[in-house]
Amino acid sequence: MKKRIEFGWAQTDITPSLPAPLAGQFHTRISKGIMDPLTATALAIRAEDDSEQAILVSLDALWVADPTRDRVRALLAGALPGFDPAKLVIGATHTHAAPSQVSRYFDYPVHGVPGILTQEAYAEFLAQKIAAICAEAWAAKRLGAFSYGRAPAVVGHNRRAAYFSGESAMYGSTGRGDFSHVEGYEDHFLNALFTYDSENALTGMILNIACPSQVSENIDFISADYWHDVRREIRARRGQALFILPQCGAGGDQSPHIQVEQAAAERMQKLLGHGAAGTARRNEIAMRVAGAVDALAPALARDIAYSAEFAHRTLSLTLPRYKITASDVEEYSKIAAAAETDLEKLEASGADKLSHDYSVAFRRASWYGRVEKNFKRQESRPDFTTESHVIRLGDAAFATNRFEMYLDYAMRIKCRSKAVQTFVVQLCGEGTYLPTARAMAGGSYGAIAPSIKAGPEGGRILVEETLRVLNSLFDNGQ
Repeated sequence: MKKRIEFGWAQTDITPSLPAPLAGQFHTRISKGIMDPLTATALAIRAEDDSEQAILVSLDALWVADPTRDRVRALLAGALPGFDPAKLVIGATHTHAAPSQVSRYFDYPVHGVPGILTQEAYAEFLAQKIAAICAEAWAAKRLGAFSYGRAPAVVGHNRRAAYFSGESAMYGSTGRGDFSHVEGYEDHFLNALFTYDSENALTGMILNIACPSQVSENIDFISADYWHDVRREIRARRGQALFILPQCGAGGDQSPHIQVEQAAAERMQKLLGHGAAGTARRNEIAMRVAGAVDALAPALARDIAYSAEFAHRTLSLTLPRYKITASDVEEYSKIAAAAETDLEKLEASGADKLSHDYSVAFRRASWYGRVEKNFKRQESRPDFTTESHVIRLGDAAFATNRFEMYLDYAMRIKCRSKAVQTFVVQLCGEGTYLPTARAMAGGSYGAIAPSIKAGPEGGRILVEETLRVLNSLFDNGQ
C-alpha cells in the first residue's frame, strides 16, 4: 500500500584533528595533513503512518568496522527512542585516505606512538559523529517526494587482467604478449535517487557508482578521494545546500584507474583541461558524474512520487566460510614466516615501528598468518553470519552487503530483481572480498585465501537470499 514518505537529511565533518594511520595499504601511512575533508551524510526515511523506517549513512572511509556500527546503534538506542537501531544502514565509499577503525582485519603498529590518533580513539569519535547526524536527520524529517533513474557515467574499470595461462592479476599489465582479456564486466551507469520537499525543490540525492573511491589511494594525506570532487562540482551547479549521499556499488574487482590505453586517457585529460596529473582523473570523474546528474534532473522531475510502497527488511545471513586447503596453508604460512623473520630482525636493530619496512613486515605477518589460524578453526566454525538490508521505495530497491563484492554478483541481483531499478550497495561492514569462481581460478589479490572470508558458494547464497526477500516485497504488494 502506498504511503506518504518523510525524508530528513544531515551531514557532518569526520576529519580527524590529529595525524592518524590511514587504512588501505600494507605499509603504515600516518597522515601528514588534509588534502580535502571527510564527510558523513545521513538520510532518514519514515512512512507517515510510522509503519516503516530507515536511516542510511555514507562515510568517507575504507569500510565500516563492525564495532563502529555496533557503537552507533548503542548510542541511538538511548538517544533516539522513536527509531529502531536495527534499521540503521552504514556504508563506506572506500577511500584509501581515511583513518583506520578498530577491526580484526586491519592493525597498524602505532600504539604508544605519541601524537598519533589511535584506531580506538578515531572509532569513538566517528561513532559519536554518526549518531549525532542520525539524530539530526531524524529530527529534520518532513513529508516529501522522490524520483529515481540512471544515466551513463564511466568511472569504474575492471582491474583484473587475464592471461593465456588462465591466471589473472590485479592491476596486471595489459601490454604483455600473453595478455588475453580483461577478466570481468564493468558497470558504467550512475544510479541516482533524488529527494524533494513539499514544494518540489530538490533537497538531496543518493548517488550509487560501482567503483571504489581510490584514485588517490597511495597518498599520505586525508582525502575523500573523487567523491570530494563530485560533491564540489554538483554543488557548484545546483547549490551548496544540496545533500549528497554516495554509495559504493559492487566494486570488488573494479577500480577508477585506467587499465586500457592509459596513455591515450592521460592525453585526453590534458586536452580537456582536467588539471595536474595527480588530480586530473578525479576532476574527470567529477565532470562525468555531474554531467550525468544534469542529464537526469529534468527527466526525474517529470516522474516524482509523492507516495510509495516502503518496506525495509534486515537479513541475518549464514554463509559458509571459504574452505581453506592444506596447500593454502603451506603457501601462505611460508610468506608469514618470512615476514616474522624480517620483523624480528627489524626489532633487534631498533627499527622505527612506523618505517615502511617494519610496517610491511608487520602487516604481512598478520595478513598471511591468519590463513593457518582460520584453517585450524574452520571445522568448528564452518559458517559465519552477516547482516544485509533490503529496502523497497516505490519501484526502486536497495540491497546491501558487507563485502567488496565482485560485480558479477550485483548483475545477478539486478537482472533478477522485480524492482524497476536496484541499487546494490557494498561495504556496509568489514569488507573482505567476495570473488567469483572465475576470479578464484585466476588467482591474485582479492581472489586468494588471505583476501576472503566467503567464496563463490557464499556469494551464490547471498544473491539467492537477497533476491528471495527483495522480490517478496513486490510479490506481497507491500
